[in-house]
Amino acid sequence: MNNFHKYDKIKGGLYGLLIGDALGVPYEFYSADQIPSYEEIEMQPPFGFQRAHSNIKSGTWSDDGAQALCLLDSFISCGSFELKDFADRLLAWYLEGKWAVDGIVFDVGIQTGEALNAYRTGKVIEECGLLRPNGKGNGALMRVLPLALCHKGTDKELVLDAHAQCLITHGNLCNQVCCALYCLVARFLLSGVAFSSALANAIAILREIYKMMPDYEQEFEWSVRPDEPWIGNGSGYVVDCLRSAFMIMEVASNYEDAVKRAIMLGNDTDTTACVTGGLAGIAFGFDNIPQRWYKKLRGKDTQFHILLERVLNNENYR
Repeated sequence: MNNFHKYDKIKGGLYGLLIGDALGVPYEFYSADQIPSYEEIEMQPPFGFQRAHSNIKSGTWSDDGAQALCLLDSFISCGSFELKDFADRLLAWYLEGKWAVDGIVFDVGIQTGEALNAYRTGKVIEECGLLRPNGKGNGALMRVLPLALCHKGTDKELVLDAHAQCLITHGNLCNQVCCALYCLVARFLLSGVAFSSALANAIAILREIYKMMPDYEQEFEWSVRPDEPWIGNGSGYVVDCLRSAFMIMEVASNYEDAVKRAIMLGNDTDTTACVTGGLAGIAFGFDNIPQRWYKKLRGKDTQFHILLERVLNNENYR
C-alpha cells in the first residue's frame, strides 16, 4: 500500500471516530423506535426532535473522542504506550477538559468517574479500573483505536497494550479482550484487506496469542463468542458494542451508511457510532467521509491539526 492510501486510512480512522461520536451525541439514550429516519440523521437532528445534551452544540465530540485523543497524544508523545502518562492525561481531561471541545466535559461514565477520582486520590492505577470488578461498559473500547493507528510493534505487543490501556478505568478481562480484537481488526483494515478478512485474521491471531493466556482465552471464547453471528443492539455493554460495530461493518456500503446504521440501533448512539465510525473510516478512507459532517465537526483547531500531522508523518513508533 502506498503512503497516500495509508494516510487516507489513518486520517479516516481518526476522523471517522470523532465524527461518528459527534453525530451520535444528540440521539443518545433514545430507543431504536424513537430515532429519526435514516435520511434524517444529521449533526443537527430534524425539527421537533429533543436532542440529548441539548446544551451542547451540534458537531461536538463527547468523552469518547476526548479520551481517544488523550491516548493518541500520550502514545505519540512517549513513542510507545505508557500507562501512567495515559492515566495522567485522562485525569487532565476529567478535571481540566483536555481534548474536550471548548474544554467542556460532559457525559462521563459512572465507572470512569469513580476510577479517575480514585486515581486522583492516590489509588494504584491497576486497581482503579477494578473498583467495579464486574464493570463491562464500553468506556475503554471507545478510545482504543489510536493504538491500532500508530502501533508499530508485533500483533502480540499491540494486544498487550490494548489490554493495558483498559486498566485505569475498565480492568475486567472482558473489556481487555474486546479492545484487543478491535485493534487487530483495525490493523488488518489498515493493510487494505476487506472487513470480512480483517475480522477472520484478527480472530485467528488472537486465538493463537491467547493459547498461552488461558484466562484471556476463556474470556474471549465465552464472552465475545467469535464463532456466533455478529448481532448487537447498540447498548453500553462492551461485548454488545463490539458486536454491533462488527454487524454493521459486515453490510455497510460506505462511511455514511455505517454510522447511520449505528445510530439507528438507538441506546448508546455516540459510542456505537464512534466505535463503528473508526473502523468505517479506515475501511472506506477519509475521502469517503461526507464533507458536510467534516465541516460541522467542532474542535478542529491548530492544536488538533498539529497532533494529526504528527500521527501521519511519524515513522518511529515501536
